Amino acid sequence: MSRIAFLNARIVDPASNTDELGAVLVQDGRIVDTGPLPFNDPAGGAYDIVDCEGRVLCPGLIDLKVSTGEPGNEHRETIASAGRAAAAGGVTTIVLQPDTDPALDDPALVEYVARARCDVRVRPMAALTHGLKGETMSEMALLADAGAVAFTDGNRTLKNTRVMRRALSYAATFDLVVAVHCEDPYLAEGGAMNEGETATRLGLPGIPAAAEAIIVERDIRLAELTGARLHIAQISTRASLDLIAAAKKRGTKITCAVSAAHLALNELDIGTYLTFRKLSPPLRSDADRQAMLEGVISGTIDAIVSSHDPQAPDTKRQPFAQSAFGGAGLETLLPVALMPFHSGDMNLAQALAKVTSDPARILRFSDGSGTLAKGAPGDLCIFDPGTARTIRREDLLSRSKNTPFEGLSFQGQVWRTYVGGRKVFEAAS
Repeated sequence: MSRIAFLNARIVDPASNTDELGAVLVQDGRIVDTGPLPFNDPAGGAYDIVDCEGRVLCPGLIDLKVSTGEPGNEHRETIASAGRAAAAGGVTTIVLQPDTDPALDDPALVEYVARARCDVRVRPMAALTHGLKGETMSEMALLADAGAVAFTDGNRTLKNTRVMRRALSYAATFDLVVAVHCEDPYLAEGGAMNEGETATRLGLPGIPAAAEAIIVERDIRLAELTGARLHIAQISTRASLDLIAAAKKRGTKITCAVSAAHLALNELDIGTYLTFRKLSPPLRSDADRQAMLEGVISGTIDAIVSSHDPQAPDTKRQPFAQSAFGGAGLETLLPVALMPFHSGDMNLAQALAKVTSDPARILRFSDGSGTLAKGAPGDLCIFDPGTARTIRREDLLSRSKNTPFEGLSFQGQVWRTYVGGRKVFEAAS
């Protein structure tokens, strides 16, 4: 019998709005007790002691948008290497995108990914359309039975409105979640960064903010038409935020997320053509970045994601217009998510909810993930919220190290990560 007592911890459980000094007992991979000191041992037996020394203990983070190269492009990232990076970032569940080679449009492939060897829990999304081509719907019911937690075409917008309507109608029948990338492909074609004065000054082709809002509006209307549960995987503009806020007031079944990069960076951070900051959607104006923070604080934005999309060096070390979109983000999700806490705009439980209980709610995880409730998995993140850390790519465990936060400093350092009561990461002393 495996029993671990985590003592002298600042227990923060967003699901129950708990923030208190106490202890957590994990037995055989699940939480059996939690509460303030003095700690009561219900089983009356010996257990291993972990002295948290006042550090924050919260549920392991859940990242709703993670891409790897496996299968097909393992040189970018394997599921195993993504797991190591996730553990270092306090992330205990990664929700994988289906944009692999081949795409995750077959139940056998979904089962393969769900069972892949990894330090953290792997929950795959499956392809919304066959081959991510946007032409015919995938077999969503069969893919759900194989373990798919939602359906998406990854970073591809489904162009055909008729196919999108049919997919949403089918998903509504089985109460499945459809996650979408909102960017009009015709307006975005050939673009490299946010359209505006900065793009003009740098001589780079732009992607207008309207390209996002147009598809957000379209998909909201289709979700209302079909009654489907719609999740907008990332937003980056105030216009999108306003559309989603209005839809929520109307009772639309809609949730949305923002990436850590779009909370912390703006188009000016591209500087002298820094390709590590070429992302999809592109970094927007600072007014849009401020809107994203406002959306997190107000609750209109439901979750913060890493949008982890590592790229090989030969595709990022190109002229900016030719370089690949995407950045590594698993190891930097937590400190960026803590920004509204450090600014005083949210308490710690509210900030952590965006990377724990709220992602679990969006995908309706039924095993207690994202909480510290009795019976929940012993998936824990223990961290020092005030410890400063400068991001250096050579320190990252991700196979591809193209972090957009290179050289920047944030507060929040993971000390240990546990998955099912098993330690999967410990920071060097």
